[in-house]
Formats: sequence, C-alpha cells, structure tokens
Amino acid sequence: MEEEEYTRRSQRPKKRRLRKGRAIFTLLLLFVIVIAVYSVMQYRSGLQLASDTKVAQEDFSGDQIKGDIENYLLLGIDTRGEEKSRTDTMMVLSWNKATNDVKLVSFMRDIYADIPGYQSYKLNTAYYLDGVQLLKETISNMFGLPIHHYALVDFKNFELLVDILAPNGVEMDVEKDMSEKIGVTLTQGVHHLNGQELLGYARFRQDAEGDFGRVARQQKVIEALKNEILAPQNILNLPKFVGAAQGYITTDYSSAGEIQQVLKMLSKGKVSIEKATVPIEGSYEFQNFSHAGSAIVIDVEKNKEFLHEFLGISLE
Repeated sequence: MEEEEYTRRSQRPKKRRLRKGRAIFTLLLLFVIVIAVYSVMQYRSGLQLASDTKVAQEDFSGDQIKGDIENYLLLGIDTRGEEKSRTDTMMVLSWNKATNDVKLVSFMRDIYADIPGYQSYKLNTAYYLDGVQLLKETISNMFGLPIHHYALVDFKNFELLVDILAPNGVEMDVEKDMSEKIGVTLTQGVHHLNGQELLGYARFRQDAEGDFGRVARQQKVIEALKNEILAPQNILNLPKFVGAAQGYITTDYSSAGEIQQVLKMLSKGKVSIEKATVPIEGSYEFQNFSHAGSAIVIDVEKNKEFLHEFLGISLE
C-alpha cells in the first residue's frame, strides 16, 4: 500500500512538467501562427497599395551567369507622367554568392557613350531611346561588363517605399543646406528623413561637386536603406515593404525569385557594400558637343581595368 502511494506521488511532477511543456509549445505555436497571419496580411496590403503604380515590364535579355558573381543593373527614373524619361540613377550591384561580398558601381549619367544603333550621346539617353535593354547593351559594349538582371524604380514609388520601411524616417547626415531644385528644404546636420526628403537629398546637385556629389549621396542612401532593412525596429514593417516592392519595383525576376535572392543574400550574414564611381579620378574630361551639350569623355580602357580589379571578374 505504501509502495503504491509512493509511486503515485513520484509520477505527479513528471505529469506537471509534461503539461507545462505542452502549454509552452502551444503558446509558441500560437505566436508563430499570429506572426504568419500578420505577415501575410501586411504583405497583401503592400501588394494592394502598389497595384496600380508599377512601371511597365520591359523586354530584357540578361547575360549568361558564369561563376559565382551576379550583376544587377539598378535604375531610378522620374517619369512625371511622361511616356519617356531618362535615367537619373544608374548603378550596377555586383554580388559574389560564394563570399557574400557586395559591390556597387555608379555610372555618371553624362558619360559620352556609343549607343548601339544611334548617335553617340550621354549615357542616360539610352534608356530614353529604347528602354532597359538598350541601356544594358550600351554599358556592356562600352565596358565589357556582363549584366544579368535589372531592377527599375520610379522616384515617386521610391518615396512611398521608404515611408513604408521606415515610417520614422531614415537617419542621414546632411552635409550642407540643400533646397534648390529638389522640392524640399534640408538643413545641415543629422536628421531622420522621410521618403520625399531622402529622395531630395539623393538628387541634389546644385553645388561645386555637381553630379559627382549627387552620385556619392545616392550611394550613401543605398547604404542607409540597407541598414534600415536589417534594423530590428523595422522587422514588423518588412512584410508590407516586400509586398509593396513587388508593385513599385520593376524587374526581370518573378516575385518569388526576387524575394528568394534577397533572402539568400541576407541569410549569409552581415552585408557590407563596397562602393565606386565610373569614371574614376584622372580618367575623364568635360567636352562640349553641338548635339549633346557638356558631356564627360572618359578613358574607356582605364575604367575597364578598374572594373576588372574592383569587381574581380573578366571583362569582354
């Protein structure tokens, strides 16, 4: 009798532990379900928000991927409701999938370029003439640089994406007062900029640095946005941001493929971005052309050699 009583008592703590374990598991399961439902709802909200604003998909034929490096042509345009526009922002993001190194090369929009099938003109005119594919061919032919994918965003959509990702603003060290021809007024110092202000900061060029200063600011903005995407305080904003990005950003990727590539990059750890600008220092001069105005005439071979070393790839 005493042995039976002892056996019953010895089993009680184990049962309590089992019940406690089930309760914790149930709570964790409910938490996961709530997060999943929230994420799906926010993602769909973002999709709906951007459903009528996407820049039209364009025909694009990327180069064949050889090795571990993929190059993405990143373009920013200001349509202002017009059928055609020039590219104000032209960058190539190069991702080494083996090392997770990311490098960003900005191309000055006033580079005097041979545009296939057209008269030589400023580089940003290629998109105006015949879209992403012609701009891709112009850059590839000029520098021997393979381009595998593209992503295109209209500036108005950029503003909206920033406000979704970072509703409290993106921290930026504004190096001087800025207001001329950017639609906002910015004062020197560290500020949290909303989408419109951040775009104005990136587009400012009314100083002695001109387009070279603007390109440097664009690269600072890319770095700041990368940090906002990885910031813990913005984690709840990411599902809506990703959904909106499907509508606001035009790319040759399918939606699933686009998300998969970003997740691959982020899953490999901390992402740092090494930045450069073409043309490099000492490799260009300004010249005036009757049909193109003031343009940047560059030493193509010097810049090709730089790109080969900087990106670590063979150029054709």
